[in-house]
Parts: sequence; structure tokens; C-alpha cells
Amino acid sequence: MVNKYPNRRSFLATFGTFSLLPAIAQAEEFIDLEWTDLLPAGQAAHSPQANNIIQHNQDSLLAQQPKSKGVRTDWNGQVVRLPGFIVPIEYSGDSVTAFILVPFLGACVHVPPPPANQLVFVTTPKPYKSAGLHAPVNVIGMFGTASQSTQLADISYALSADTIEPYGT
Repeated sequence: MVNKYPNRRSFLATFGTFSLLPAIAQAEEFIDLEWTDLLPAGQAAHSPQANNIIQHNQDSLLAQQPKSKGVRTDWNGQVVRLPGFIVPIEYSGDSVTAFILVPFLGACVHVPPPPANQLVFVTTPKPYKSAGLHAPVNVIGMFGTASQSTQLADISYALSADTIEPYGT
């Protein structure tokens, strides 16, 4: 005679498997990017110079930003991870919901902004409690080209963050 009802052990094993499905479905692969990956072929990365301090007597930071020479569209619509530093745009207290991700410490704050193709505008639905401008982060989320202008800089890329975490975690 065949038992129509599962025994307790097989029920628990099946139930346990179903409880893992949401975690498996949420585990998403991402592409690790470096800042040089955002540059068109043959273009050198912008490097800040110690004597290139922001000139506060000029009209704006935008006037001091080097011109961008194109973008890469290879990762449009892809989930990527990119390290960098936070320059807050929208925040409440010590939590940010929109910021510029910059490739080096002090960009857009102490030294003029790098070209637009070396900046990423990041938005996050969940406010990130920032450890400060000096703390590097990894940002994981949907990436794409999207021209935007802020009072600090022109920006060529956008990233909708799913995860923001301290660098190295």
C-alpha cells in the first residue's frame, strides 16, 4: 500500500528546501568594475595632482572639471560592483540616498572633479549611513550611462544601488 501523505521527515526536508529559494533567487551575480573600465579605449585615467587644489575664487567646480571624451556602454543594464568614495548629494543626518561615487579621495571636495566619464551618480532607496568622506565603499547595483549635471560636476554614469558596503567586505 502506498502512503498518500508524506512522512514528517520528507515534509521537513521539502519545506527546508523551499525556505532556501528566496535566498538563492536574491543571490545575484555582479561584474567587478574598475574605474579604468569606464573609459573609452586608449583614454588615460584622470589623476589628481597635489597642486591642483580647488580654486575657490572661480565661478564653480564645473568650470574646473576637465572635459570628458566619451563613455562606455558595455555594462548598461548590468549589475556591477564599483569601489569609490561618497560625495553626498541628498542626505539626512549621516545617511545618504543620492551621491556621486568618485574614484579617489577628495574629488569634488578638495580637488576639482575628474571628467564626467569618471563619475557615477548613485541613488539608493534605503539610506546608507556613511562613515564619512574618507571611508571607501563598494556599490553594487544596476549600472548605465546617464548624463547628469549637479552643482559639483557633470556626470556620465548612473547606478541604482542594491547594496552599499564598506570597501573590503
